[in-house]
Amino acid sequence: MTTLPTVLFTAEQTRELDRLAIATGTPGANLMQRAGQAAFDALCERWPEARRIAVLCGGGNNGGDGYVVAALAHRAGLQPEIFYTRAPDTLSGDALTMAQRCQGLAIPQQPLHEDALPVEADVVVDGLLGTGLSGALRDDMSALLAGLDALPVPRLALDIPSGLNADTGMPLGAVLRADLTCTFIGMKRGLLTGQGPVFAGELLFFDLQVPRSVYQQVSPDCRVPVPEELPAALPRRAADGHKGCYGHVLVVGGDHGFPGAAIMTAQAAARCGAGKVSLLTRPEHVAMAITRQPEIMVRGADESGAADELIESATVIAVGPGLGTGPWGQQLLERVLASGKPLVVDADALNLLAAHADIGAHDWVLTPHPGEAARLLQVGNAEIQSDRFATLETLSARYGGTVLLKGLGTLIQGDSAGQRCRALIVDGNPGMASGGMGDVLTGVIAALRAQGLNGYDAARLGAMAHARAADRCARQAGERGLLATDLLGALREQLNEGSLYAH
Repeated sequence: MTTLPTVLFTAEQTRELDRLAIATGTPGANLMQRAGQAAFDALCERWPEARRIAVLCGGGNNGGDGYVVAALAHRAGLQPEIFYTRAPDTLSGDALTMAQRCQGLAIPQQPLHEDALPVEADVVVDGLLGTGLSGALRDDMSALLAGLDALPVPRLALDIPSGLNADTGMPLGAVLRADLTCTFIGMKRGLLTGQGPVFAGELLFFDLQVPRSVYQQVSPDCRVPVPEELPAALPRRAADGHKGCYGHVLVVGGDHGFPGAAIMTAQAAARCGAGKVSLLTRPEHVAMAITRQPEIMVRGADESGAADELIESATVIAVGPGLGTGPWGQQLLERVLASGKPLVVDADALNLLAAHADIGAHDWVLTPHPGEAARLLQVGNAEIQSDRFATLETLSARYGGTVLLKGLGTLIQGDSAGQRCRALIVDGNPGMASGGMGDVLTGVIAALRAQGLNGYDAARLGAMAHARAADRCARQAGERGLLATDLLGALREQLNEGSLYAH
């Protein structure tokens, strides 16, 4: 099958799935043959004119898959050549069996090194390093992969691009970038976050006919939310419903020079179905906000009693967009934290939290980008990105509630129905790298929370809807020049898909 699954696994879990599949009666050689066949079929479909196939084979099962591809290419009348990093006669198990088959077919083979690269190939098949890789690459292997990566030839990776950590999605040295990756049995989480999507190219998944009963024995590491979950989370509205039924979102922010951030958050909350949306901001920004979106109730934070009145009436509070880190923002954040209301905390509110490590956990959704996460944990950005899953765990342990770590392959962790849950967002596009996208996301999450979703579900479904709205806008007009406010109409469509009145 080639549809990407919604359950993701670590490398260790995938190896356990493989072991269980063999234990239930599927020989390892059969799994290897199926993997090679799936990859070869994908190669032929993607590059139908290719004749000279260079197959790079390492010393493990990943290399065994490569030997299968070479044999299939030979039988199909193509011109495969095998480049190995470990002599075939020193292999063991199923990989040795497949290598011996290639020797029987007299397929050309030679050692792979920096002075003997497949420079004349039409396609390179990467079966060098599999998911067992975890530590830093040796210098010689890193140099070899860098040399291969410099070749102007398309590449197909078997299971995972060589040099990429299957758990973190980060390089372990040089990485042999793939145009197409065929991954098997379990979808590796590292292919979908960190730099995994950059190096993996197009992804195809094949379960190799592993029985469903095997997957039931291994709990996934995390899950990918899908649009079909939205109608269940946001059922059709009652005929006698009124605005009080759908929650009151209060947005707190918009210091001098930053009114737009808070206004966009409020607009997104309104477009995503909150019954009422209020904005507490600088008095100077009240007229601007009302002009921009007259449906939003706007009060100046310096007005007598305005803050206390709005905080008391709110169902959920979104705090941080444009808040600033000066005394005005600090005082507002303190009042919001003291309210005990469900919170969505973003931007400057996160930076203020970072300066007060003694603040206890709240019923909140924290939405840091890597830079804000680095400040929250008092580490460098590189450490945050080196293992995004570990960062998520540390943030969750330190701050509690639900944590959403933005970036390529956004991650969410929190509790739902008494269980710890984790999600990864696969939607989205580079056009989202523009100002205000995070402010809009904050409004989306706050609106869903106001309509009754718990923090974790509001964060994961909100992030998915936000990313899919951006994808819809990009399909219509392209990624370049995509603005945060462009998403407002598309968000409304996303959250109404499947409903009686959706178009």
